[in-house]
Amino acid sequence: MADPTITRPLANYHSSVWGDYFLSYTLQLTEISSQERVELEELKEKVRQMLVETPDNSTQKLVLIDTIQQLGVAYHFENEIKTFIQNIFDESEQNKNEDNDDGLSVVALRFRLVRRQRHYMSSDVFKKFTNDNGKFKEILTKDIQGLLSLYEATHLRVHGEEILEEALSFTVTHLKSMSPKLDNSLKVQVSEALFQPIHTNVPRVVARKYIRIYENIESHDDLLLKFAKLDFHILQKMHQRELSELTRWWKDLDYSNKYPYARDKLVECYFWATGVYFGPQYKRARRTLTKLIVIITITDDLYDAYATYDELVPYTDAVERCDISAMDLISSYMRPLYQVLLDYFDEMEEEFTKDGKAHYVYYAKIEMNKWIKSYLKEAEWLKDDIIPKCEEYKRNATITISNQMILINCLIVAEEFISNTTFEWMINESLVAPASSLINRLKDDIIGHEHEQQREHGASFIECYMKEYKASKQEAYVEARRQIANAWKDINTDYLHAIQVPTFVLEPALNLSRLVNILQEDDFTDSKNFLKDTITLLFVDSVNSTSRG
Repeated sequence: MADPTITRPLANYHSSVWGDYFLSYTLQLTEISSQERVELEELKEKVRQMLVETPDNSTQKLVLIDTIQQLGVAYHFENEIKTFIQNIFDESEQNKNEDNDDGLSVVALRFRLVRRQRHYMSSDVFKKFTNDNGKFKEILTKDIQGLLSLYEATHLRVHGEEILEEALSFTVTHLKSMSPKLDNSLKVQVSEALFQPIHTNVPRVVARKYIRIYENIESHDDLLLKFAKLDFHILQKMHQRELSELTRWWKDLDYSNKYPYARDKLVECYFWATGVYFGPQYKRARRTLTKLIVIITITDDLYDAYATYDELVPYTDAVERCDISAMDLISSYMRPLYQVLLDYFDEMEEEFTKDGKAHYVYYAKIEMNKWIKSYLKEAEWLKDDIIPKCEEYKRNATITISNQMILINCLIVAEEFISNTTFEWMINESLVAPASSLINRLKDDIIGHEHEQQREHGASFIECYMKEYKASKQEAYVEARRQIANAWKDINTDYLHAIQVPTFVLEPALNLSRLVNILQEDDFTDSKNFLKDTITLLFVDSVNSTSRG
């Protein structure tokens, strides 16, 4: 047990909002019937036929692909969509010097779909919608669908695209002012987009919400809607079963007795893992990532809200050694957590060494060592009452946020072969990895700032900026948001220009950024409101209960 005479900076976290809830999802309840499987396959083939039969160079094809993506079923048709968008891109490149009469909605949709598929389409395609002084034409304010489409497209911008910066400001201003006057279906689309654009939203959340929006659009396709609902229902059952199994694992760890100082966030950790990999082929990946994120959360609370500096020094050393012989060197109350960490790596070594992928474990441990040392550095700053300069803070804090370590583990569990070259690129050369880490760190600092400052806690970016630049809290928030916006442009840049790297290598960094991007004022720590509602939508509420109106 921990020494009761030591005063500790306890965070007073609330208990789990879920408890044992997901244990109720038994094997019988989450069983997917053979009838459901057969019906899904039949509907899938009909949707595939619909895709193939819609002419490549048509607006209908663009709208169909966009609808399939937003409904969350594009993973069934990846190769077809890739080919179709390649054809759309090739044709647009051939005809780019010719005038065409496509409206703003079509031009912006084509731009977004093509860029999302990692083809560089110039933002000059929007010049025809501007006047001589570079401002967008006022007549466009009457075209709601065009404004909405342009707004969504702006989120794929890279550095230096002034026309898209102008487009973002233009569309936000007019969509906000017109939203109250729109009919219900369009009003919901606009308010959802302004709250969270497609590109920066979690794909499962997009799908769940868009199913509701789509069925209220009068021109919706019944077959496509039925397919999307059934697919979501089947995936939800699978996720419920996995949550049940992981809840049992969590209970078996005896967490309430062994980690009383830590947040009980098993379900939220699973949501994080699902946000990275939601498909049926990624069950093992979700399970492994959930366990890792649980370890990270408990460790974060150990360093942040419980252990003394003198206890943390030997624990940091033990984690770097990652060996059972270090168990005796650490405080007894830390040993259960250390054992879980050892078990995690033992399982990984056993699995990947026999597959000839021992180098995977090497990179996982390298990132873990960086991560645990960054925590100790933070504890040192707190002990010595140091508020570092912003750049020094970011160098360390983008490691403590654990994004890079999760990202490397995402690659490891992706069921794909990853070469040493790819690991080295991701760690040392990519834009997506540091950008994703910065987004996660700064967003976490913004939403967690007030909560953390209520107790003894190290400085966040907000305090560092205020001290270094003699700035107000609001000015620090503005700067943090500016840096987040620039980091999104870095992610978009790698998607367009790092063509030597397959998309599956980049996707986890994008998805990790999306996960933190959707968090509101109640962050991962205080998950009683927004995050609880989101998890309920994905893992509790039946998609078939969606009603009109």
